[in-house]
Amino acid sequence: MIELIFLGVGVGFLSGFFGIGGGTILVPSLLLLGYQIKDAIGISVVQMVFSSIYGSYLNNKKKTLDVPMVLTIGIGGFCGAFLSGFIASGFDDKTLEIIFLFFAFFALSRLFFKTKIGAVQKDVNKFILFFIGVVLGIVSMLIGVGGSVLLVPILVGFLHVDLKKAISAGLFFVVFSSISGLISHSLSREIDFFSGITIGLASLFGVYVGILLKDKVDAVLQKKLLVVFYLFIVIYLMQRIFF
Repeated sequence: MIELIFLGVGVGFLSGFFGIGGGTILVPSLLLLGYQIKDAIGISVVQMVFSSIYGSYLNNKKKTLDVPMVLTIGIGGFCGAFLSGFIASGFDDKTLEIIFLFFAFFALSRLFFKTKIGAVQKDVNKFILFFIGVVLGIVSMLIGVGGSVLLVPILVGFLHVDLKKAISAGLFFVVFSSISGLISHSLSREIDFFSGITIGLASLFGVYVGILLKDKVDAVLQKKLLVVFYLFIVIYLMQRIFF
């Protein structure tokens, strides 16, 4: 119980500071505590509902959340995430861990690309944004992450969205994907709701502190910290899968 509470606070902080749903760090942490990958994914999905809704509420109050920009992607994410629980049941644990590693590596690699300073944010067709949301929804809930681990690098690297704005958008996307993913996973298998709700409630405090610091930290430093964070995840997963 104490471990779950401390884990929730830590995950919540990272969720608010980096705009992630929390699954990127929560799933590997639960694996370290001895949980199986599919149990860890279910717990992660429950936790993300708490952190993403509260975090998006705080970001909206601070006027750093551009709702229209991410709404189309979010609706696509909801549709994609709904399919994830049924798809996940067809994969074994090792395959899910490899998929998790692949997309963590993709997110890390995108952050090494320099974005143009002062570049104008691109306007993208809404159908394309919806399709991006569907793909992210399927993949993210398949491996127990909110999708922002992939969405933030796409917004920053391809669409030239400001990093802080992209982080807020990423967390808002998680609201759609996590709620839909929770429904889908609940229908396809049993979820450890006690652990998920415990971690989720504890994460609310961490989210508050993370968002408070996010708006005070320089964007360049924040990007470097995000790279370090993703690098740690990739190294841990490679060690777990291949060694």
